[in-house]
Amino acid sequence: MGKTISEKIFSLASARDAYAGDIVIANVDAAMVHDGTALLAIEAFKEMGGQGVWDPSRVVLVIDHVAPSANENFSKVHRVMREFAHKYDANLYDAGSGICHQIMVESRHVYPGALIVGADSHTCTYGALGAFATGIGSTEMAAVLISGKLWFKVPESIKMEIDGIPPPMVMPKDIILKIVGMLGADGATYEAIEFCGSAVKAMSVDGRLTLCNMAVEMGAKTGIMEPDEKITTYLHGLEIKDLRMLRSDEDAEFSRKISMDASKIEPQISCPHTVDNVKPVKEVEGLEINQVFIGSCTNGRLEDLRMVAEIFRGRTVKKGVRVIVAPASRSVYLQALKEGLIEIFIKSGCIVCNPGCGPCAGAHQGILAPGEICLSTSNRNFKGRMGSSEAEIYLASPATAAASALEGKITDPRRLIR
Repeated sequence: MGKTISEKIFSLASARDAYAGDIVIANVDAAMVHDGTALLAIEAFKEMGGQGVWDPSRVVLVIDHVAPSANENFSKVHRVMREFAHKYDANLYDAGSGICHQIMVESRHVYPGALIVGADSHTCTYGALGAFATGIGSTEMAAVLISGKLWFKVPESIKMEIDGIPPPMVMPKDIILKIVGMLGADGATYEAIEFCGSAVKAMSVDGRLTLCNMAVEMGAKTGIMEPDEKITTYLHGLEIKDLRMLRSDEDAEFSRKISMDASKIEPQISCPHTVDNVKPVKEVEGLEINQVFIGSCTNGRLEDLRMVAEIFRGRTVKKGVRVIVAPASRSVYLQALKEGLIEIFIKSGCIVCNPGCGPCAGAHQGILAPGEICLSTSNRNFKGRMGSSEAEIYLASPATAAASALEGKITDPRRLIR
């Protein structure tokens, strides 16, 4: 019987013939914690008697959720992380480096065929490069830091085939929102969603990362894609050459096969207070907004910023609307500077923040007041996520966010096609 790409990765990581449903002890290729989860992991590490990490080169600590620190408590967390990284010679990406998931990809910690764990639910982002990547708890992470191993139940896989050419102003974010709305918040619980099809192959690496990033919003263990020539070119640019280009066999077993025509998708929006409350943007057009956030591990990459800049060029955001832009990493920020994107944002009236999670984390930037409405390009809109539990968060693509910022109300970006 053939295997899915996920089954192949677990077979390699566990050195046994593994199929969906099997319990395996697997070797981990990389482990990541950030300032929202590191403290618990480090405390558990000490309680377990940890004397060192299994492989310092594979351990990554990122200060991104509240960076720079907003208060003394977070400053203490950051100090603990810096001391741990220094003591055990682990990789530390300090405040200003960017969002953990973007850094993991940019900094050569992710590659096809790898098994990667992170103490963050959106670790599934890395599946865009053909890795099996999933979020775990802080206590589990402590065990990984010590041993480099963890037990897994090999998940079943859903084959999500997306074909067709998306219409203008329809971005990968619209496609994944459409899928989340279709499957629901628990529609893929503990399964791997394998994205494929002509529309996926046509996507840039940035777009693929967006697609995999939100697999967890359907309860999935991960989102994953077959690595192809675009991934090979991208990784060679990062000087990663030892690649395991795995793919699902023709006779692999999937729990379900779902087909979607991207050419029929229109701009989508997720309405409060659940991610799967998805509707076409045109159904909620006209709702006045107070804030727009452009960034996060979902949509803070170059492709996203370029789209926003193209819409903003020569225009000014609506008076009374706060627009916050946070590039996903320092390298994204620098390239955006070179291309003149940052200048466009500032001239348009935006606030440009340092690379990091920014308002998405709801801890220190862009906090919402009671009754305020925010349109965000991030991945979650739960009550109280960005501040007041009486505020409302809508999720949409960078194109929809930019168009709405100019109009001061939720707007279908197709209306602004030049």
